[in-house]
Amino acid sequence: MLELRIAGRDFGQPVLGEVFVNITRGDRICLLGPSGIGKTTLLNVIAGLDTSIPDGAVVGRDKLRIGYLFQEHRLLPWRTLCANLMLVGVSEREAETCLAQVGLPGYGQYLPDQLSLGMARRAALARCLAVRPDLLLLDEPFASLDPMMADELRTLIAGILDANPSMAMICVTHDGVDAEMLANRLWYLDGKPARLKWNDELGGPGVVTDLLGKLRKCELADS
Repeated sequence: MLELRIAGRDFGQPVLGEVFVNITRGDRICLLGPSGIGKTTLLNVIAGLDTSIPDGAVVGRDKLRIGYLFQEHRLLPWRTLCANLMLVGVSEREAETCLAQVGLPGYGQYLPDQLSLGMARRAALARCLAVRPDLLLLDEPFASLDPMMADELRTLIAGILDANPSMAMICVTHDGVDAEMLANRLWYLDGKPARLKWNDELGGPGVVTDLLGKLRKCELADS
């Protein structure tokens, strides 16, 4: 589906090191690592938003539809939710259907500023779904949400993935709970420059917590 051959990325000093990895259909990857290590940078490279990285570093991207849920919802404040979704090429009826998918039926004529943060993030997720993505990129989708809203959104995303088993996902998070609920594969990014220190499928419950504890101990020992 997608092959990463990233030789590195720097902003005056090295941020990403070499990242060579494959992503297959149905992969549900949670990407964890220390704050500021380069997780969002890696997502931007995968999405093609970092033009300093050669196109050949992400093999197969031109054949995929990618939905990207940013940390900010990035909805145009002067357009209704339906109008925001229609910008990606869907009809008003299809936009309403996508909003209903994320628990916002009847909200098509609302403006983004009329929504709570959790609802705005759901609307932005609906915009991602409107492109019928093969790969869904999520950058800390639960940040700044209260526990109940975060749990509702987590459950919603899990349901969407279950309903679309061939859709792949990469979710940047700091929380092992997200990985326990959403992921079938874990990436752990660390180092200077950052590289994938862990890339493997997940087993049964409790594996993520134990694994993250070991990885974070290694991180502290190396710092």
